[in-house]
Amino acid sequence: MAPEASTPGGNPAADARESAWGVFLVFLRLGLTAFGGPVAHLGYFHAEFVTRRRWLDPRGYADLVALCQFLPGPASSQVGMALGLSRCGYRGAFAAWAGFTLPSAIALIVLARFLAGYPGVIPSGVLHGLKIVAVAVVAQAVWNMGRNLYAGGAWAALVLAAAAIALRVPSAWVQPGLIAGAALAGVLLFRPTRACGSGAWTIPVGRGAGALWLALFFVLLGTLPLLAALLPGQAVAEASAFFRAGALVFGGGHVVLPLLQAAVVEPGWVDNDAFLAGYGAAQAMPGPLFAFAAFLGASMQAPPSGWSGGVLCLLAIFAPSFLLVAGALPFWNRLRGNARMRAALSGINAAVVGLLLAALYDPVWTSAIHAPRDIALALAALAALALWKLPPWLVVTGCGVAGAMLDL
Repeated sequence: MAPEASTPGGNPAADARESAWGVFLVFLRLGLTAFGGPVAHLGYFHAEFVTRRRWLDPRGYADLVALCQFLPGPASSQVGMALGLSRCGYRGAFAAWAGFTLPSAIALIVLARFLAGYPGVIPSGVLHGLKIVAVAVVAQAVWNMGRNLYAGGAWAALVLAAAAIALRVPSAWVQPGLIAGAALAGVLLFRPTRACGSGAWTIPVGRGAGALWLALFFVLLGTLPLLAALLPGQAVAEASAFFRAGALVFGGGHVVLPLLQAAVVEPGWVDNDAFLAGYGAAQAMPGPLFAFAAFLGASMQAPPSGWSGGVLCLLAIFAPSFLLVAGALPFWNRLRGNARMRAALSGINAAVVGLLLAALYDPVWTSAIHAPRDIALALAALAALALWKLPPWLVVTGCGVAGAMLDL
């Protein structure tokens, strides 16, 4: 394990170290209670680790959140990994991830096995209601991300172009291509000012180790697709698809939807109805939305599936986050002030919103909305989430019940 260093933010009150077991228990409580998506998760983390436990100060926490929003992958899970890493090294990073992720992942695998073993037990109307609530959830994500990231007319045009290309070329490889192209467009189109400094902080990972983790990330990203093409069996193909999804998704959990849909539905690994029903159910779970990968792995129609498939896909989709967090933290103080990096990020954000906009139409809308009453239920769910601020689990449950009643 790497030598210890001061806690992010340099807060003297946080000098007492935690055991990996202690880190796991803290994050397990959050994994059981943190509903509401990544923005809400970051609020829970601030209350727990800045205000209550004082593991780091507000400036250090803001730096950490900025880094994890800059990286691809689930921002809240990456913040948790980094906090665990700062407390007791790599064991702490794994403990934080396990505590925060396993409750929802286990519940989703159980649900997938239940649906596979008893396909007729849950009424079709309930499953349809879960697909409808996904319309509201993704629509809210598109609106919130577009509003918060908007950077002018050129940025909006980039959003629409990305959405049009994603709908026109429905391939698993069009998403990473769009992200790379948008990053280049961002460097050419946007001129952000240099970020204000907010104080350096340290982490128990040296630059040499960080460079090795980043190198491993790129090696796996490049070699897993080749291995999947060369080796027989589906295990490597699943690992490659979910690693790519975790490595190339900017913007959090909802944006992984189009990548995963292209990866598992188009080749026939998972039925589209099961995909959308599981996505709807995942909204009712605490913890990270990326745990949806466990449901998909358990729902595979060819082995590995069940528990082994769920664990494989869960580890594969989160592996890039660990590699990127451990690799980028030693270099973040230098990178966060680079204007070109921030310009590229603006372009990537536009592509992210465009991909999510495309996913809102296909497959989410096209698979769930078939009649005027479906539109009415989707609008009611959107109002409940966006206007009335009801808990997501309550909205998901209500849509399931409403779907069952409408199906009678």
